[in-house]
This record gives sequence, C-alpha cells and structure tokens, in this order.
Amino acid sequence: MDAKKLNTILDKYRREPSALLAILQDIQDEENYLPKDTIRQVAGELGVPLARIYALSTFFSSFSLEPRGKHICTVCMGTACHVRGAPRLVEHIEREFDVPAGQTTPDMQLTLETVNCVGACALGPLVILDGEYHGNMNPAKLDRVFRPLKKKE
Repeated sequence: MDAKKLNTILDKYRREPSALLAILQDIQDEENYLPKDTIRQVAGELGVPLARIYALSTFFSSFSLEPRGKHICTVCMGTACHVRGAPRLVEHIEREFDVPAGQTTPDMQLTLETVNCVGACALGPLVILDGEYHGNMNPAKLDRVFRPLKKKE
C-alpha cells in the first residue's frame, strides 16, 4: 500500500491504537488483504506490538494475510448447503477457473473460498460472489452468475 493511502487511513482514526481493528478493516477493504509491509508500518506508527496485529488478523476470518483476487467467491459448505450440492459447485468452479478451493488464480482475478456456514440455510446451496448472495445454486445457474466475470478475462 502506498504511503499516501496508509496515512489517509491512519489520519482518519487520529492514529489511535484503540482504532486498530477499524484501521485493519480499511486496509483490507483497500488492498483486499493485509500486506506484511503495511502492517509493520501500522505497528510502528501506532506503537502497537506486531504480535497484536497478527493476533487480530488471524483471529478474524474476514482478514487475509495473503493476496486475494479481484473477485472473491465464497461457497457455503454448511450441512444444508452440503447435502444440496455445494461440493459439486466447488468442483465446478475449480474446473472452470483452474483454481483449488482456498487459492487464488495466477492472474489474481478470482479467489475461491469455502466457509462452514453463512446462516442462510433456506437458500442452500449458496454462493457469494463479491458480496452478492446467490441461492439455490446449481452448475447451470453458476455459469450464468460467472458469465460477466468470464467476459472480462
């Protein structure tokens, strides 16, 4: 993250150590992950131990310490989604984009994640693409959801 962007975020919170979580969220929103150099800078600027930042960033699943794709696809693997075909959807995405679950495509366009449950069991199987929920999914519907993304490639 460039220094200007980081300073803008830090200034927004008056460089208060008590705002650490909000600062990390803003960095994550901006970069799509928490770059190591950036969190080192945050630790220095706020006078917060680096271990505290790593503790927060590994405790909350919304944070990533690894670069993520431009598009984030999350497939719910909770019981209701699982029995309704979620594993088949994961396999379909893995084949279509040549990316294993938990990884990002080499071109940094797509990150495929699975989660245990998102609490929308009536919509299962559920796929979340860039924050938009798509329920009652099957491979054909999935192809329609991903069509705009594939056109951009």
